[in-house]
Amino acid sequence: MNQTNVAVIFGGVSSEHEISLRSATSVLQELDRTRYHIIMVGITRDGRWLHYQGEIDGLMDGSWEHHPANRPAFLAPDTSVHGLLCLDDGQPVVIPVDVVFPVLHGQNGEDGTIQGLLEMAQIPYVGSGVLSSATSMDKAVAHTILEHAGVPMARWILVNRGVDSLSQVDARIREQLGYPVFVKPANAGSSVGVSKVCGPDELERALQEAFQVDRKVLVEEAIVGQEVECAVLGNEEPAASTVGEIAPKQAFYSYSAKYTDDSTDLYIPARIPAQSLEQVRALAAKVFCTMGCHGLARIDFFVRGDGSVVLNELNTMPGFTSISMYPKLWQYEGMAYSQLLTRLIQLAQERVQP
Repeated sequence: MNQTNVAVIFGGVSSEHEISLRSATSVLQELDRTRYHIIMVGITRDGRWLHYQGEIDGLMDGSWEHHPANRPAFLAPDTSVHGLLCLDDGQPVVIPVDVVFPVLHGQNGEDGTIQGLLEMAQIPYVGSGVLSSATSMDKAVAHTILEHAGVPMARWILVNRGVDSLSQVDARIREQLGYPVFVKPANAGSSVGVSKVCGPDELERALQEAFQVDRKVLVEEAIVGQEVECAVLGNEEPAASTVGEIAPKQAFYSYSAKYTDDSTDLYIPARIPAQSLEQVRALAAKVFCTMGCHGLARIDFFVRGDGSVVLNELNTMPGFTSISMYPKLWQYEGMAYSQLLTRLIQLAQERVQP
């Protein structure tokens, strides 16, 4: 059987660089080597692309960046190349690529930028296209679109760095939302730069932290309810998984709770009424289709005490670590991690067919 050349891209110039390395490690360990020839491409924090030929374990300890066999790599937008250009002793070498799996989270990876480059190169890739990636990544844009589509969500306001003063933001919160609120960078994931603000004395610090990540910041009313997530898989007719529940022991589902400690309990299926569970699944599919997503997305919601459902956010390249909810939800549905990866690559190839 002819193997498909799959380039797995990891790292990236993003606040979620480390998360990408964690996700890519799991993906590389689980990809079917009988079906795929794997090409590993790492992007350093300062934006250098390297064709990495070492061990998978090197991603987690950072040694991948200094491997002696590394060589500069460039994704050529020239359609006649259809792959990577690598420099071997200064001489260009072409590595053909059939499909790209961009295991990149956050800016410069999940926001339509690398998707645009892949579109120019006419190389199939896992995940959503340019427009849906960009609009889904920007929480303000996504909220505007989905609010218009009738998806229930928390009340929110947008704050721009250098435009809105602290007193103005405080006044808007008091008038439109009320404390407590969550302060979030508009273009970030994995709870990077997110703070819960219980009063005006905590607002300045939270805004400063969020503005370190993005120029645009969302302030949302705090919803009291269970945090749940739904995994969506497919292209034009997506399937929604059962619903998982995040039960953080901290004030909210923080970065450390997601990736570095055991301060969160996961429940699959979620401990919510059956009617709410089905509403979450239906809304997840609606959000996926409204935003024009392809391949995969994880859609997050809150379920209030009365059973009503409120959108939290969507992620077009959710975490793929060994403890991440997206693969766990499909494992519950009977799809092993390696099978899920194979299906995602198949969806990428199907999407480009006429």
